[in-house]
Amino acid sequence: MNKPIVKKSKIEIAIGLNEDKHPETIHWKSNDNPDGENFSECKAMMLSLFDKEYKDTLKIDLWTTEMQVEEMDRFVFQSLRALAETYFKATNNKQLSNDMQLFVDYFGKQTGIIPQEEEKPG
Repeated sequence: MNKPIVKKSKIEIAIGLNEDKHPETIHWKSNDNPDGENFSECKAMMLSLFDKEYKDTLKIDLWTTEMQVEEMDRFVFQSLRALAETYFKATNNKQLSNDMQLFVDYFGKQTGIIPQEEEKPG
């Protein structure tokens, strides 16, 4: 049985598109943000929603034209790390969460976000 709704929060996202319909700006705000209700700028966003009826994931992935590859690497790395943490919190499946984290570490090393350990001369 669902608990009654005692509060609602609203999140707004405003996307500024150029003539080619590519995002130039992404701003967001929330009425539940302790820093205030003003829009904040960001360079990228990923939004995933799981449809209750169809049991399918709906996604919106956007990034501005000024987003650099190194920034995208860091954004994806941090998102993958958070996804592994979220998966563990939701399922308590430590094995799969750890396996996901192994890929996050691999991704971080391949993109240079996690420094590679230097080989010691033998």
